[in-house]
Order: sequence, then C-alpha cells, then structure tokens
Amino acid sequence: MTRSQNKTRQTSASVDAFLAAIENERRREDARRVKSMMERITGWEPKMWGPSIVGFGEYHYRYDSGREGDFLVTGFSPRKKALTIYIMPGFTRYDALMVRLGKFKTGKSCLYINKLDDVDLSILEELIGSSVKYMVGKYGAT
Repeated sequence: MTRSQNKTRQTSASVDAFLAAIENERRREDARRVKSMMERITGWEPKMWGPSIVGFGEYHYRYDSGREGDFLVTGFSPRKKALTIYIMPGFTRYDALMVRLGKFKTGKSCLYINKLDDVDLSILEELIGSSVKYMVGKYGAT
C-alpha cells in the first residue's frame, strides 16, 4: 500500500477570510452563495483545502494500484476564469440533471460555471446532494 500525501490537503486557514479576499465582487458573492448551499446540503463545516479550495467532508480512497489518501467529498474554488465545483464521482451518473443544469463546462470531477445566474440552482443543489450521498454510501465519508 502506498500512502502518499496529496498535494492538496486540509489546512487551518479561514474560509471566511479567503472568501472576503476574492477581488471580483460577483465571484465573491457567488462563492458565498455556494458555501451556504453546501453547508445546508451537507451539514458539514467548510474547511480550506490547499490555498484556494473550500471543501466539505472528507473521505478515504484506495486505488487498485495501492495508492491511498484522503480528500474532500465536495467543495468549490472561486477561480478567476470560472467558479469550479467539485463533484467527486464525476458526471456520467447524473446525465438527467446535467441536461437541465444550464450553461457550464466539465472536467473529470470539476464543474466550471462562469456565474451562478447561468445555472438552475435547484438542479445544482440536487447534483451536489446526489454526489455527496453517493460518496457517503461508497466511502463512508464524513
């Protein structure tokens, strides 16, 4: 078993201070809205992961290769180019939600949104909630 440290780890930095320092007013307000949404959905306290990710919950993973580690269950990062929301199971199991979400792009586990006004917030909440439920069921995430 290989237990190596992830590059991105939970820190003791202040989430509120991080959000307050976001220069772009729209991005700052969207980030605060997503933080509130994720707090309500998960019931977990937000924590900083690395210098720029607000994460909720934690799970332990183990790959077939033997590599293992800990990571956030869901979270977001208010990047300059887009608001990035982390949907750790990926998106293939959520096709029915994704077609109704609105304007976005995706990576493997990243949902890129220019601004919250571009998406249906109730669908976003359902997507986040479903992904958290999946992660808790699969990994016993806390």
